Amino acid sequence: MIARIWSGESPLWRLLLPLSWLYGLVSGVIRLCYRLGFKRAWRAPVPVVVVGNLTAGGNGKTPVVIWLVEQLQRRGIRVGVVSRGYGGKAASYPLLLNSETTTAEAGDEPVLIFQRTGAPVAVSPDRAEAVAAILANHNVDIIVTDDGLQHYRLARDVEIVVVDGVRRFGNGWWLPAGPMRERVSRLKSVDAVITNGGIPHAGEIPMRLAPGLAVNLRTGERRDVAQLHNVVAMAGIGHPPRFFATLEACGVHPQKCVPLADHQALTAEDVNALLSNAQTLIMTEKDAVKCRAFARDNWWYLPVDACLSGAEPEALLEKLTSLAR
Repeated sequence: MIARIWSGESPLWRLLLPLSWLYGLVSGVIRLCYRLGFKRAWRAPVPVVVVGNLTAGGNGKTPVVIWLVEQLQRRGIRVGVVSRGYGGKAASYPLLLNSETTTAEAGDEPVLIFQRTGAPVAVSPDRAEAVAAILANHNVDIIVTDDGLQHYRLARDVEIVVVDGVRRFGNGWWLPAGPMRERVSRLKSVDAVITNGGIPHAGEIPMRLAPGLAVNLRTGERRDVAQLHNVVAMAGIGHPPRFFATLEACGVHPQKCVPLADHQALTAEDVNALLSNAQTLIMTEKDAVKCRAFARDNWWYLPVDACLSGAEPEALLEKLTSLAR
């Protein structure tokens, strides 16, 4: 229902307009306070790059963060990552991740980024505190924030927005009548716009999510996902249909597709109830970090990598490398 409201297909969005106007007013006042100096942003002693979005829901932001971190690491740049840690609740903040940190503490995306990149990762509702925690414990050249475009308490040197190229901006209204956190005009002030799928507009960097080999949660075995049979697909991401469409494009036709809420906590009982012993479960890598501790032999995940095309990605990386050095 929410997708139909935000796309404008359902007329119910009109009933939510008063709340949207309030949302827009409050967010606009907050941003104006920082621009006019009534509120002071904290500036880190190293460059800060924000990777965020204008809309609620999954746009492919975390794969872009992973791509950015890995590309900078290959250039010899030491990168730290900070996040709000949605879906997790730590005993205290800021929380600096280690190999024992659970998704219940830090949230699924920070754990995924930590496991994929090996970069120092810290989470906190106050991202400035998370940056300070990394700097106190690690020697880094640059900080990348996973989300936080609207978190103006942390000053930033570069802003990157990720756009869903298929859904774009829905009906264009602020939450809750539409998907917008900020209006589309905000794109004029950012440094780069990366468009995931669809047809990018002028000046936007095209991106696609390229699936890799399916990975078994228990053994680490890798296999072409099309070789899996009797498949049940599960996705707890911002836009589950994207994952199911990826499976179809890979030649997998699941017997059942189970969309879950983004950042939804999972237990062994929850997941076991989705399939029989004769069926094979395939999930996103973001779900896998929550399920690895209680995984069964027939549970697999499909990792995806952000693939950016054109000359702009290299120019962006050169700019960030120069800043970091």
